[in-house]
Amino acid sequence: MARFGVIDLGSNSVRLVIYEVKRRGEGTKPFRALVDEKKMAGLAAYVSDGVFGDAGIRRATAVLEEHLKIARNLDCDRVDIFATAVLRNCTNTKEAVAAIEQAIHTPVRVLSAAEEAHLGWAGASIAQPLEAGTLIDIGGGSTELTALNDEGRPQHHHGAGISLPQGSVSSYAQFVSLVLPEPAECRAIADAVHGHLSAVDNLAAYRAPRLYGIGGSVRAIAKMQAQALGLPAKPPVVQRAAVDGLFDRLEHDRSAFAHSAVKACPDRVHTLVPGMVIARTVMEVLGADTITVCKYGIREGYLMERMLEK
Repeated sequence: MARFGVIDLGSNSVRLVIYEVKRRGEGTKPFRALVDEKKMAGLAAYVSDGVFGDAGIRRATAVLEEHLKIARNLDCDRVDIFATAVLRNCTNTKEAVAAIEQAIHTPVRVLSAAEEAHLGWAGASIAQPLEAGTLIDIGGGSTELTALNDEGRPQHHHGAGISLPQGSVSSYAQFVSLVLPEPAECRAIADAVHGHLSAVDNLAAYRAPRLYGIGGSVRAIAKMQAQALGLPAKPPVVQRAAVDGLFDRLEHDRSAFAHSAVKACPDRVHTLVPGMVIARTVMEVLGADTITVCKYGIREGYLMERMLEK
């Protein structure tokens, strides 16, 4: 069996997943993850006035070199690197990518917002059948929304989807002064999300009682919901009422909330609440009561469509 490595260069983390790929006919899912290595690089913090700075390039290079070394040691047949909002939305994308590629001697593909949304859907649909609704991916630097038809497929006649230029990391960097946001800072994040959504012409196409969620922010919210409710495991569905309850706890007992956050998602304490604000605001605007947490996302979608050419 072949081994393929996928490195996801995100605004908050840089993640390497090495997959063992089965031959055709060996089961319905042709891969299994052998290694899942995440480095919290915080690359969004290295963007100033729209420019991804030299320090960010050095940080990205160092983390990528570590991941590539692991992939080489495990005899990967192929390793692909893709980047999302942190390099896509900066003003010096071409120069930053060229500098990183020159340092690591490996190509870096910057996904467009449309590609990111499509590959997220492709990954989400691997492990479970999707139905009508909207797929949400709260990333570090952007939030992607994809409207799904009755068959659970993207509604292409509504365009490639919505890419809001606001994610959990960028919201934290822009609006939060300490670790946990104050109520006024939460309102500022929500107002910004409302502003982005109000500018969408065909927003009605995305309104649905149920959302499907992928990405680390959605999983972190699910873990926090489990921690707050005393559940034994991460729930498969994030309830809007439960998210409201988390905000009540944040407002009335910040210490208890902070301790729960450290237990639930220690590597995302500072971006947890901004992600919660984005999720709740989107749910309110779209009229959704739940977010179904999907097992797979953009990395698996990339593997299937760009490397295995399914």
